[in-house]
Amino acid sequence: MLPIAGSGPVERADAARNRRKIVRAAAELVAAKGVDGLVLDEVAAEAGVGIGTVYRRFPDKGALAQALLDENEREFQEAFISGPPPLGPGAPPQERLRAFISAYVDRLETHGDLLMVAETETPMARFVTGAYRLHRGHLVALISEIELAADARFRAEALLAPLAAAQYAYLRREGMTPEQVKAGLSDLHQVTGSSRTV
Repeated sequence: MLPIAGSGPVERADAARNRRKIVRAAAELVAAKGVDGLVLDEVAAEAGVGIGTVYRRFPDKGALAQALLDENEREFQEAFISGPPPLGPGAPPQERLRAFISAYVDRLETHGDLLMVAETETPMARFVTGAYRLHRGHLVALISEIELAADARFRAEALLAPLAAAQYAYLRREGMTPEQVKAGLSDLHQVTGSSRTV
């Protein structure tokens, strides 16, 4: 089972129906107004439910943003777990790592605003999701294959840090292109990968 998709407890039929209405309403508001449309009072009104119903399902707009990203996250996870190489199995680990970084940057380009809301609504929001733990675990496995003696956990965290949505948005506003970010992160891993000889 993937960490985000389908990871919650089983809901009653009416609760599941309300959840779908809320997520659909939120998606429509974001499509019409951008992430500024993700206001829980407005979502409740659009969904035709009480604000308490929204808060029971989604305690803040970050949690609602995560729900809106669920399908995209599911597709991303399936791609690197079981999709075709080089992102999926079958390519050398260094190529898979580069493909993961490239695919992550592409997600930030298309879903960065929603990812930023999901990651920053509460201070540790990014790090407590099942998705982040899976991303980190995947990188740990690849880095460990590339260099057996590496501190793979730290290097995975170091590679994921610039992929925080707010950090990425800052880099883009400072004039960096997606291609520069991809190349820079690939270079960063190669530098850290050779650090044991320094």
